[in-house]
Amino acid sequence: MDLSHLVHALSRSGRPRRRIIFVFCLLLGILGATAGCKGEHQVSGLSADVEIPATVVDARASRQTGLHPATATGDPKQILFGDLHVHTTFSPDAFMTSLPMMGGSGLHPPADACDFARLCADLDFWSINDHAEGISPRHWSETIDSIAECNARAGDPNDPDSVAFLGWEWSQVGGTPEDHYGHKNVILFETDRDLVPRRPIAAPRPEFRVAAFPFVGRVLFSMADFSNRQIYSDYALYAEEVASVPYCQPGVDPLELPLDCHEVAVDPKELHEKLDRWDTPSIVIPHGTSWGLMTPRGFSLARELESGQHDPDRQLLFEIYSGHGSAEVYRDWPGAFATGEDALICPEPSPDYLPCCWRAGEVIRARCEREEMSDPNAPNCEAREVEARELYLRAGAAGHLSVPGADVDDWLDCDQCRDCFNPAFSHRPGGSAQSALALRSVDETGEEQAFRFGFIGASDTHDARAGNGFKEFARLENTEAMSRSPLTRFFMGNGAEPEARSREIKLEDVPLTGRRDLERGASFLLTGGLAAVHSQSRRRESIWSAFEAREVYATSGDRILLWFDLLNGPGGEAPMGSVITQQRAAPVFRVKAAGAFEQKPGCPDFVGQALGPERLEAVCLGECYHPGDRRHAIDRLEIVRIRAQSDARESIETRVEDPWQVFECEDVGEGCRAEFVDPDFDPSDPEGGEVIYYARAIQEATPAVNGGGFRCSFDAEGNCVSVNPCYTDARTSREDDCLSDNEEHAWSSPIFVRTR
Repeated sequence: MDLSHLVHALSRSGRPRRRIIFVFCLLLGILGATAGCKGEHQVSGLSADVEIPATVVDARASRQTGLHPATATGDPKQILFGDLHVHTTFSPDAFMTSLPMMGGSGLHPPADACDFARLCADLDFWSINDHAEGISPRHWSETIDSIAECNARAGDPNDPDSVAFLGWEWSQVGGTPEDHYGHKNVILFETDRDLVPRRPIAAPRPEFRVAAFPFVGRVLFSMADFSNRQIYSDYALYAEEVASVPYCQPGVDPLELPLDCHEVAVDPKELHEKLDRWDTPSIVIPHGTSWGLMTPRGFSLARELESGQHDPDRQLLFEIYSGHGSAEVYRDWPGAFATGEDALICPEPSPDYLPCCWRAGEVIRARCEREEMSDPNAPNCEAREVEARELYLRAGAAGHLSVPGADVDDWLDCDQCRDCFNPAFSHRPGGSAQSALALRSVDETGEEQAFRFGFIGASDTHDARAGNGFKEFARLENTEAMSRSPLTRFFMGNGAEPEARSREIKLEDVPLTGRRDLERGASFLLTGGLAAVHSQSRRRESIWSAFEAREVYATSGDRILLWFDLLNGPGGEAPMGSVITQQRAAPVFRVKAAGAFEQKPGCPDFVGQALGPERLEAVCLGECYHPGDRRHAIDRLEIVRIRAQSDARESIETRVEDPWQVFECEDVGEGCRAEFVDPDFDPSDPEGGEVIYYARAIQEATPAVNGGGFRCSFDAEGNCVSVNPCYTDARTSREDDCLSDNEEHAWSSPIFVRTR
């Protein structure tokens, strides 16, 4: 039956005329929204065929080596900057958030990532890390081709202007500390199709293999946003391509599996075992280990170490900082490590920490008492307060949904670290870098198990903008914050009117997206960090060697120069990342840092000429890494000392000294330098254990997007009494970048010193 027959039949049926008109318009809308909009496969695109002038590449080297401290080891290595955590719209969440109805700016495929890394951000290296859970076989093949093309654009492999690495993200999420391992980026040395894994290895995330909204949703969005209807059909096809790929047969050797199946590793151990089957070097980098948006309360990396899930030959690096904040510091907050039944006990606030379960009780009690004033028969408010705390904890990661209608302001700064630098939202200290370094365990053979990580920073961009922290601008484009669009309202807030009683929320009934407190988390989304390496050359092999040697460091986005060396090792000087047995003298260290260059507005002329005005705006947002001649001053150097556990039951808090030493700087543009010795280290003590040292270089304060978090106002007792959050909705303008003064950081990789 065609449309005219249907209208005629409805007319004869005696239905009200307005119903006929409504159905007629609806069908017209459906036909119009879907007509001519067959989904098109999202391709990787073509990166700019442009050679970066040799003078530009040479200028990087001179900027990054000119202030190297004098050493006895000959010529200094180059410092190269890169980003090992880059998503494009080959990732399902990146594709979804690119949609106009999500406030996105359109597709950013792998070619955009290549252009941004080379031309906008002026990076020396980067890697692609789309979520394996949403990469179809066709997209994996196209990813390989795109990385090969990007490397070809970079010129001579012996001296490229930039190196692109192939990889993906394994994105596991558990609802409890017992089943959570978290996210890990896999970076491959090789890029040749015949040498790399035939398919990315995913975590068990079935929700990433289906469309976030079904056919009806696509039609409605197309009707509401008619001019952009094609992209909704493209998204539907993308989701269909991913969902149609069958799971690989379990228990079969990965080398024997067909190309067109979806391979899954249920835990890190299986991921490492599957990677072992491919004859190509790979590195696995944990990240997001302290994000409260993804990580259950009570989580600790100790479980991974104790259960044989750690591969010390592959898990060499740790993402200490990203656009989601810092995962550095350990804090022994009340209830932070509670598991099992203890996890249902809400601790009282401490002077520097307000648990969200406690705040849930305060919100409900305040509402109840307001009701009580007008209703003498109102129930007992104290009982409701206690109930609210319990219901919050029982809801796990969806606890914020248990208080109906609770706004960002209601929660104040609960579960946030008040004295941390750019902390991750609801920072989980058991996943912190300091906790990881202190942990020790013994496996079933009696061998000691330890995390000996080098530190890197990264962006975790989902808009293909590798190394996007070079300037603090464009909050909604340069961070993971989403604008308050019609569709994002579905994913934010708890969608209820305020009531004076909490409600029961069952975590298993809440989809993963709905568990995330995105509205509060928006104030903790930042421009991204960077990874830096000390490398012999610009060649891929040299950069990879620096990864393997942990001769790397992290920055919060600014290109701070940092050196950290042990001066009196048994073989002479030893750089950051070294593992040293020191048996003759206490260790002596040297640290030096120089601030990043101040940035000029706009882009270098050659970038605009290479991309053209339209693509310059679409890819670079009209801004590039564009250094001036003046460096920011280094304010101080801080040294952290961590004594490794001698027993797994030993408190982490007693092992971390932060800061252990502080050196104030009087930097006049030449950086800051310090030498020091550990007078407590006894090289003759065979039971002295391992001591870990790393350096922080802290730059003078400059404005940064979301540098103030919730921007609390505190009372005389130090309690947060009101917040000024950076909302995603109309209460915070799109043009407001929520800038606050921020001391940009650089973190050296540790030096591990032991007596035996």
